[in-house]
Amino acid sequence: MAWRCGGRTNAELIENLFKNNLITSFRVRDAMSNVDRAHYCPDPKYAYEDSPQSIGHAATISAPHMHASAAESLLPFLKPGCRVLDIGSGSGYLTAVLAELASPQKESSGSAGVARVVGLEHIKALRDMGERNMLKSERGKEMLKDGRVSFVLGDGRKGWTQGEDGDKGWDAIHVGAAAVELHQELVDQLRSPGRIFIPVEDPNGSGQYIWVVDKDANGIVTKKKTYGVRYVPLTDAPR
Repeated sequence: MAWRCGGRTNAELIENLFKNNLITSFRVRDAMSNVDRAHYCPDPKYAYEDSPQSIGHAATISAPHMHASAAESLLPFLKPGCRVLDIGSGSGYLTAVLAELASPQKESSGSAGVARVVGLEHIKALRDMGERNMLKSERGKEMLKDGRVSFVLGDGRKGWTQGEDGDKGWDAIHVGAAAVELHQELVDQLRSPGRIFIPVEDPNGSGQYIWVVDKDANGIVTKKKTYGVRYVPLTDAPR
């Protein structure tokens, strides 16, 4: 069903995903509606297909239904003023969607602090691409200007603390490439409560699976293996 959920416009794509229950919450529907996928795809002609596309450097922009799945999983931790780390941010599309979800809703009193959403890439050209793509919309320009969103360069397996308050950590961590293991540094940087959404290679060679890692208010960590996926690997930057 997922592969039949494309559309002719961004609005039609999102509505089809919603009608087919690949998007299940109004918040995720609205956030994805606010981010035009054509700004993040190398060929806008295919922007509204529910399929992945190459963005160069052995990286892809994931299919919209996979971005929806990640956003739905992290949604309970995406609240106004939260801190979000998007590892392997690539095109910057999901970074922008997560920033929408971390921003106050229209009916909010506005008392929450400003959210912090960081897109982390290990290839400078991709870091620059994410930022450049966000600048294509007025909303993206606003988020970059006020510091809600930034794109940085580093090793995603180690998370991100540089220039941050080390005690703050992250309410939600999304990993957009397949790790060889559940990296402890990411778990250590997760707030209590908090959640990681990460694809991991199966040690027995049976493919990749999404793992959801939760840390509760008492710091107790639980790890759940969910469904099979196919992601590019989370690796070192090419030399």
